[in-house]
Parts: sequence; C-alpha cells; structure tokens
Amino acid sequence: MVAIENAGAYGIGAAIAILGGALGTGIAQASIGSAIVGYVAERPEDTFKLIVYMAIPELIVLLGFVVAFLLFGQIGKETAVAATA
Repeated sequence: MVAIENAGAYGIGAAIAILGGALGTGIAQASIGSAIVGYVAERPEDTFKLIVYMAIPELIVLLGFVVAFLLFGQIGKETAVAATA
C-alpha cells in the first residue's frame, strides 16, 4: 500500500469528494425536479409520494461528506505522526 505523504493530497481528495457529490446531486435533482413538477401538474394528489424522489439524490452529498470527513481524519493522524517523528 502506498502512503500519501502530503497532507494537502488528503485535502484535495476531500474537496473532490464534496464537489463531485454536490455536482452529481445538482444534475440529478435538476432532471428529477422538472419531471416531478410536470407530473404534479397532472396529478396533484401524488405530491407527497414524489417528495421522496427529490430526497434520494441528497444521499450522494451525504456520502461525499462522509468520505471527506474520513479523509480529514487522515490529515490529523498524519500531522500527529509527523510531529512525533
């Protein structure tokens, strides 16, 4: 296993995780949202059922946040090891 020796690499990885999750969610919600609005215009009684479909892409952002959080945790460990060495 190759260890990353630069704490900045973990920071860049965390930023990519958040950015990728946010962009993916934005693209997904744009298409889902417009489809839901069209459907609700025809059948307004199904509005509350369709809210779930708008909430599902938010999980992408949450997963990106979890990955970023784990990477930030590695930055702290690396700094502690560098300080003791």
